[in-house]
Amino acid sequence: MFEQAFKNIDDALRKEAGCTTELDYTEQTSWLLFLKYLDGLEQDKAMEAALEGRKYAFILDEPYRWERWAAPKGQDGRLDHNKARTGDDLRDFVDRRLFPYLHGFKRRASGPNTLEYKIGEIFGEIKNKIHSGYNLREIIDHIDELRFRSQAEKHELSHLYEAKIRNMGNAGRNGGEYYTPRPLIRAIVRVVKPKIGERIYDGAVGSAGFLCEAFDTLKAQSTLTTADLKTLQERTFYGKEKKSLAYVIAIMNMILHGIETPNIIHTNTLAENLADIQEKDRYEVVLANPPFGGKERKEVQQNFPIRTGETAFLFLQHFIKRLKAGGRAGVVIKNTFLSNTDNASVSLRKLLLESCNLHTVLDCPGGTFQGAGVKTVVLFFEKGAATRKIWYYRLDPGRNLGKTNPLNDADLAEFVELQKTFADSPKSWSVDAANIDKTTFDLSVKNPNGGEAVTHRSPLDIMDEIAALDAESAEVLGNIRALL
Repeated sequence: MFEQAFKNIDDALRKEAGCTTELDYTEQTSWLLFLKYLDGLEQDKAMEAALEGRKYAFILDEPYRWERWAAPKGQDGRLDHNKARTGDDLRDFVDRRLFPYLHGFKRRASGPNTLEYKIGEIFGEIKNKIHSGYNLREIIDHIDELRFRSQAEKHELSHLYEAKIRNMGNAGRNGGEYYTPRPLIRAIVRVVKPKIGERIYDGAVGSAGFLCEAFDTLKAQSTLTTADLKTLQERTFYGKEKKSLAYVIAIMNMILHGIETPNIIHTNTLAENLADIQEKDRYEVVLANPPFGGKERKEVQQNFPIRTGETAFLFLQHFIKRLKAGGRAGVVIKNTFLSNTDNASVSLRKLLLESCNLHTVLDCPGGTFQGAGVKTVVLFFEKGAATRKIWYYRLDPGRNLGKTNPLNDADLAEFVELQKTFADSPKSWSVDAANIDKTTFDLSVKNPNGGEAVTHRSPLDIMDEIAALDAESAEVLGNIRALL
């Protein structure tokens, strides 16, 4: 039933001139889903309060509750067509009254981790793109068919929502920005092994895939106490996201997975100065796939000891700084990070090897990320002790990966098993840190069991490195001229 409702929603959105891509469909579905979910949450809490003999203070004023403006019901429980807005009346109410009212919560909220603040943030960042009030009425009716009350309903909805995120990720060349393949995330979580009581952080949260999968893994333990469940809900998962659409999707995705008030903040993570991070700001676990290929402004680069325009390299510095001593990380990064010869890349590899134990490198094949042709590796490291030995695994599913033939859990089963003991195999081997060149700190994937180095570089990567070297040279020349 839910699957058909999602299909009907997409069909209605396709009629809208303002909704032309999977990104638009997911965005518009998300804000409506959020308000439907919020209505159910408030009704449940009001019912609990009534059973306990107390009065529940609703977050939303009555005219702005779903059951009043979107789906007023008659005594028979069906939509009351005499009270339900439609056409221009519905569109104008949403655009001129509902969105401004909800955006106002950001100003009135007591803090950024409150549900009120998240409501204000969401409705200040996205816009209603459904310009036909009649289409909007049709979509609301389909949304109203969905139920969030039972775990089974939430589970089914979370799978359907994940499918929307996957389709959105496949829609363009920056797909990996929104969607990291879930089998890869599950393998990363199994290797990092987060525990109840540890705080898990993703500073480039995207659609919150890492946090959702970690939650599912921890929640599946059979010995959880009520206190454990409260810890998972309130004090375990933390994320930051710069982009408005991804922020909204992350919130909705975590809610559907069962985390009622996600600790996700809408901010540019890289705008934080690393020197300001204190012990209280650090986490036991980092799981992330930061965006790569972006170019950060000079003023942002000033926040980092190793200055570079490459977004992923700034994030890697951020994650190292954010980890507690003994903390563990699994981070996806472009495979060219292992061999680039520009000063920033060399310095960052040196920092990683000297301040952390980089114990595992998973080399992923082309096609792992649908819609993004970049080859990647996953770095697994622990903070606090220098690297002594690196175990490499070259993932080879034995087939070409693509949209119709994606990565699956079975493809990663051998990696997860062999990684437990850092065992050698035709696809895996170890390198002593003592044998790594101390001038380049080159970490290229070179399988001694056969095959050439697989850190192939695209012309675009080579051009990026040339540009980085040119920028460094210009800066040096500028400093020299200033001294003359």
